[in-house]
Amino acid sequence: MDLFDAIARRASVRSFKPAQVSEADMEKILDAGRRAPSGKNIQPVSYVVIRSKETLKALSEAQVCIAEASAAIALAADPAASPYWLEDASAAAENMFLAIKALGYDSVWIEGTLKRIEDKAKALLGVPAGMRLIILLPIGKAAAEAAQKPKKPLSEIVHWEKW
Repeated sequence: MDLFDAIARRASVRSFKPAQVSEADMEKILDAGRRAPSGKNIQPVSYVVIRSKETLKALSEAQVCIAEASAAIALAADPAASPYWLEDASAAAENMFLAIKALGYDSVWIEGTLKRIEDKAKALLGVPAGMRLIILLPIGKAAAEAAQKPKKPLSEIVHWEKW
């Protein structure tokens, strides 16, 4: 799928049906995250790939749909390594989110509800104490057709040269 098609078709999916996420596709998704911009190129973000149904079920305490996913990627960042850790993790997640869609899978960006169980999830995944487990991207196929929510028209949000 073309990048602009992936951007236009990307939707937050919270209900998955079983799908096999190949090793090659997972590596492409991870590489997309690795290639995201990083403040001063510090690259403070690391990834945990989760395929275990048991682990996905345990992480579903953050959001129920995680248990239905075929796999997930957790993004952890080191705040001590870079003042830009949150921006870097967000850029990596967006690259991965678009790669997931471009490869024919679906996902949802889980952050806020993950914060509630961050310590428990870090222990489950073996994330070191100093790291923040900030984003989780479940991966699978949408259980039903998913459409992107309406977005404001450019004419409402873009200003040329001045506000």
